[in-house]
Amino acid sequence: MTGSDETPSFRLAYVPGVMPDKWVRIWNERQPDVPLILTQVPAGEVAERLLGGDADAGLVRTPVDRTAFSAIALYTEQTVVVVPKDHLVTAVDEVAPEDLADDIVLHPLDDVLDWETLPGRPALERPATTADAVELVAAGIGVLVVPLSLARLHHRKDLTHRPLTDAPESSVVLAWPEDAKTDQVEDFIGIVRGRTVNSTRGRQQPPAGTRSTDAARGDARRKPVPGKSAGAKRTGKSGSGAPKGTRRGKPRRRS
Repeated sequence: MTGSDETPSFRLAYVPGVMPDKWVRIWNERQPDVPLILTQVPAGEVAERLLGGDADAGLVRTPVDRTAFSAIALYTEQTVVVVPKDHLVTAVDEVAPEDLADDIVLHPLDDVLDWETLPGRPALERPATTADAVELVAAGIGVLVVPLSLARLHHRKDLTHRPLTDAPESSVVLAWPEDAKTDQVEDFIGIVRGRTVNSTRGRQQPPAGTRSTDAARGDARRKPVPGKSAGAKRTGKSGSGAPKGTRRGKPRRRS
């Protein structure tokens, strides 16, 4: 934790394709006095920005250097192939790597997928960015394999995408420098983990096999009186089970 006389804020970096809107909205509802400052950072630069103190935490793609960062897994994305709308693979619901054997598969320098062997035929040059690769696909020069969110980010009316099976996947995590976990980072962890506004950070749970004092007191209040069944209903003095003050049957005539 760090101390400062300045107004506290929470600086969150995020890589292209990640949509932090829902979490930002919840933050603004719960922390109206603590501004959340969003900065989009290229995937290849986000680690340097975090270690340099330019952001408190980041929504980043794996792999993450766990010797320098703590991280919480959020979700794993589907991998898709981006193709022109008139491409042959648009006739199927999903594509296998061998279906791309005759295609040039573009491999941008900012690719976020960890390939052992890229499918298809390699291009003569690697595009500098995913955005550049999308432009080449639109020009009829090859196809592109990316996480679904990046296909949506670079959507064009003349392009479409299909799920690609047996391909690397991209996972998104919340990461922060190992030695720089602030209260604001802890609060944001609670939001991405779905904690309610009334949740207590770091609340200690009773040890296994024990119960809290309140629970014990509740049991004491519910403990049955000796000689009576624990499940018996409260009755009147007569013990007949009828509510107090009521009569059963016809009254006897007095002679």
